[in-house]
Amino acid sequence: MRNEQLEEGRSLKKLLSDFSELVMFKHSVFSLPFIFIAMMVASYHENSSGWFGWRLLFLGVLAAVSARNFAMGVNRYFDRDIDILNPRTKERPSVDGRVSKVQMLVFIVLNALLFILVAYFINTLALQLSVPILFVLAAYTLFKRFSSLAHLVLGVSLGLAPIAGVVAVSGEITLWSLYLALGVMFWVAGFDLLYSLQDMAFDKANNLHSIPSVFGAKKTMWISKLFHTLALLFWVLFVGSAGLGIWAYIAVLLSVCMLGYEHYLVEKDFTKIDKAFFTVNGYLGFMFIFFIILEVF
Repeated sequence: MRNEQLEEGRSLKKLLSDFSELVMFKHSVFSLPFIFIAMMVASYHENSSGWFGWRLLFLGVLAAVSARNFAMGVNRYFDRDIDILNPRTKERPSVDGRVSKVQMLVFIVLNALLFILVAYFINTLALQLSVPILFVLAAYTLFKRFSSLAHLVLGVSLGLAPIAGVVAVSGEITLWSLYLALGVMFWVAGFDLLYSLQDMAFDKANNLHSIPSVFGAKKTMWISKLFHTLALLFWVLFVGSAGLGIWAYIAVLLSVCMLGYEHYLVEKDFTKIDKAFFTVNGYLGFMFIFFIILEVF
């Protein structure tokens, strides 16, 4: 009996590990900081304090995680025919059989329902926006099959995080949150362009639409720089329109340095794309939220 329980425990642990790999859970670091930045700034404006309460903290985490799980689940489910052909992705759990099609569909539906349920407990506007947000999150997978704008659609998906954050606290969408969201959109689109350089040849060979496959590596890097310049511009507008001070401007200044370092890494050596994509951008989000905490508290 004990051996059976241990075996069941191992099976469950392995399944959870496979799902974590499926949705690349560690990449949640890109969206989580900015939903909480928006929540803190909104709370600061309403209550003169950046703390928005344990209830909204719990609901915010659930909303962000379930939304991302849904988006990644949809992406992995519909990309199985592409991923099985790509040497970089052919060992994903969605492709090699570790997670079945039925399990993925159940995972997608459960996370969609959880996201809508969480939105219901937040406020009316959050509930009204929940289903449209899910449609936007699912759009990336389809877009890259017919349009090179898929990079911007991915940016919009993560840019919704600060919008969700301000809606949760204030029940409205403010101008400063739009600037923050646009900054996130161009930041994500910019680093997704760099990440997509790895699949440039594969995308060309398989008629997949991406900016690198259309414009080549050199032009893609210039477009990425343009997107990151726009991201920094919108973050400056966010800081100014939100009435924030020196700590928030330092966050933007350090973002300039970190994004510059990211481009330096990629231009120097394409084998360092993973380091530029995950490490630098992951630290950027946490750096940004650290200085916003200093600002609002």
